[in-house]
Amino acid sequence: MDPKERIQELVEKLNRYSYEYYVLDNPSVSDVEYDSLLRELESLEREYPEYVLPNSPTQRVGDTVSEQFEKVTHEVPMLSLANAFSEGELKDFHERIVKAGFRPEYVCELKIDGISMSLKYKNGILFQGATRGNGTVGENITANVKRIRTIPKFLKKNLDIEVRGEVYMRKDVFERHNRLRKERGEELFRNPRNAAGGSLRQLNPAVTEE
Repeated sequence: MDPKERIQELVEKLNRYSYEYYVLDNPSVSDVEYDSLLRELESLEREYPEYVLPNSPTQRVGDTVSEQFEKVTHEVPMLSLANAFSEGELKDFHERIVKAGFRPEYVCELKIDGISMSLKYKNGILFQGATRGNGTVGENITANVKRIRTIPKFLKKNLDIEVRGEVYMRKDVFERHNRLRKERGEELFRNPRNAAGGSLRQLNPAVTEE
């Protein structure tokens, strides 16, 4: 297979997998497999830039926004971070920072795999919750977000502010939900991220609260 055909094949596969991941919350491949294919595509695109397709996953952040919810345009795009998979890539990153004139100090923490979320407050009152979507346009899931007990609906100060973070489901909660779903004869969630995303995108907010 020549490079152009391989690039087209990878773009088709990765777009399908991305749709399953971001929109359906039901991925058919592991993160490791997806990242491996994406890195192959990135390598080919660097070598053959004339074959880069406009719908390549390297040209955007997320994927199609679900039609079930009202669309929200982010005032500031919700971008994604680049990955590093080896010590060499980390060293390359550090060297780029140093060459730019910085002397960085690093803080490391475990990555929580969840759903990126934007929360907007006006006069200290939560008025909008939205998913990242494709980075520019997300989904308005305010009614569902307000059912999450750990998200404050009011702030102590009358601030106009946007807070961004990750909505996730703890493993013990994930296992409990799957036990209940099994008892009810419902399809089981594949993983905690799948469960968090599926819960957020319920048309009935009461299901999200559950």
